[in-house]
Parts: sequence; C-alpha cells; structure tokens
Amino acid sequence: MLEKLKAAEGKYIGMEAELADPAIFSDNEKYATLMKEYKTLTPIIEKYREYKKADAELSDLKEMLDGSLDAEMREMASEEYKQTQKTLTELLDELKILLLPRDPNDDKNVIVEIRAGAGGEEAALFAAVLYRMYSMYAETAGFRTSLMNANETELGGFREISFMIEGDGAYSRFKFESGVHRVQRVPETESQGRIQTSTATVAVLPEVEEVEVEINPQDLVFESCKSSGSGGQHINKTESAVRLTHKPSGIVVECQEERSQFKNKDKALKMLRAKLYEIKQTEQSQKIASERRSQVGTGDRSERIRTYNYPQGRVTDHRISLTLYSLEAFLNGDIGDMIDALITADTAEKLKNN
Repeated sequence: MLEKLKAAEGKYIGMEAELADPAIFSDNEKYATLMKEYKTLTPIIEKYREYKKADAELSDLKEMLDGSLDAEMREMASEEYKQTQKTLTELLDELKILLLPRDPNDDKNVIVEIRAGAGGEEAALFAAVLYRMYSMYAETAGFRTSLMNANETELGGFREISFMIEGDGAYSRFKFESGVHRVQRVPETESQGRIQTSTATVAVLPEVEEVEVEINPQDLVFESCKSSGSGGQHINKTESAVRLTHKPSGIVVECQEERSQFKNKDKALKMLRAKLYEIKQTEQSQKIASERRSQVGTGDRSERIRTYNYPQGRVTDHRISLTLYSLEAFLNGDIGDMIDALITADTAEKLKNN
C-alpha cells in the first residue's frame, strides 16, 4: 500500500506542475479532467504526508531511546513514542479508507423521485412529508433543490414528486435513501384513533451526462400538454408541460414545473437519462456476487429500509438496525446522523471485503 501511495504522490506532484502551466487553460476539457483527478487525490496525498511526518518522528524518537538519556527524558520520550505509534496506526487506518474504490457517481447531482405506495391518501401525505424532510436537509447541508414534476392530491399530498438536488457530493449523501419508507401513525381522517401503516418509495438517481447515456432522438415521442395540479397562478394557462416516452424501454417521464417548455424538456431528458442509467447500473450490479454487496442494501426501491413510528417518536433504519428517538427533528431535516451511520456501515463492509 505504501508503494502505491509513493507512486500516487509522484503523480500528484506532476499534476501540480501541469496545472501551474498557463497552457493548460486553453484546453477546457483537459483542464476539467485533470482538476477533477487532482481534487480526488488531494485528501489521500495530504493524509499520506501526515503519515510520512509521523513515521519520521517515530524514527527520531526510537533513535533517542536507543541513545543515552537520563530517567526523566527517557520517560518523556517513551510516552511520546507510544503516542506517535498510536497516531501512525490511526493514519494508516484512515489511508485504507481513503484508498477504497470510490463510487464514480458520488460527486454528482441527484434526481429524487418519491411515489405514494400502499395506504391511499395517507401514503400521498407521507410522500409530502418525505419531500419536506429532504428539502430541509438539503438546505441546511448547502445543496440546491429544484422541483421537476409533481402530482398533487386535494389534501396536499403527492401521488408522485420528482426533484433535483444539486451540489458537490449530493449523491454520496442521498444514495442510501432509495427503497421503501414505511410510516406508522394515526391519519387525520381516522376518527377511531387507529394506527395505519402506509408506505412511499424513494428512488435516488445520479444526474447523468449525455456522453454516459446516449439517446437516439428517433426513439423519443415528445408531447406537450397543459400543466396539471391543485391550482396556482400559472397552472392550465399554457402548454408548457412536457411528456417524453422512450420507445425501446417504455419509460415515460413528465416535467411541468418550469414555465418554459424548453426548460421542461431539458429537465425531462435529464430524468430520462438518469432512469436509463439506473437500468444499466442495476444490470451490472446483478453480476456482482451477493456476498460482495454492501450490508446497507442494494439500493433497490422494492426493499423496505426504514420505519417512521409516530406514536413512539422513533425512526428505525432496518439495514443497520439503528433507531433514533428524535422523529420530529428527523422529519424537520435533521437526518445527517443517520446518513453518516449508513456511510460508516458501507465503508466497514467494503473494508471487510477489500
């Protein structure tokens, strides 16, 4: 591992020299590619340099201990030697994690699609709760959220809603949210006070560039239509809403949140590319042996991943058996601790299988 790190540092130094050359700015594509790789390598090289510094300090301390020291100085050097040994071990563990293969989608923006599942109107209301939760978390985490499509019910729920979350590392933070989310609570429409169980499915798709998924224009059926919804100043006035059908896959996507038909079409194409990319990724992941899959789940939207229990004020993630008794704060966007726990579990599994 240390030989790999030494070679990586040599490459990093070469990249620094290349980025300092003004000629690189004349080739935008080459500069962007180099800058992305440089940015990926930076935390690894910084940690490796910390490791080298600690290793040099350990050698100096060993040399001191092998020499002639009085009792007090020997005790101080011995204590510092033990502490430096501990630091070196910790840095080595951190380097192992940094060297794990990264998910190539981690830095991408995401498209989140929430659909009401079992439970009728209550499921649609729960879908609205999840949308609010993700929107609030995205705002506090410094991401930008933009609505793509929404099918609203009369009571303010959503049969389905799609939105984009933009920002560096968005996919790495949201990717474990894919799956079935279950809610247990007393619906507002329930006069007997009985607890009802409802579900909503969440799909988290990385935004995909055109070069990653090619779409033949002849495979698309484009339809324009009037926006639909529960109301609003611009609803049903112009045919700005867009419906795209991809004939080979049968996938249909809609976008109606922009007043411009061009912008709606652009967003619909982004959603279509993301869905086609998901199919491609699913086919690839099915080739991986089951024992190599992460314990936090496959990301399959049919997998029940979490339960939100209102009477007990708890939220439980079934993949890592973690229960938090802070449901109200969680639904107000305080989901960072859960996301961190899922990332930690996934990292531990990768270390075990690496």
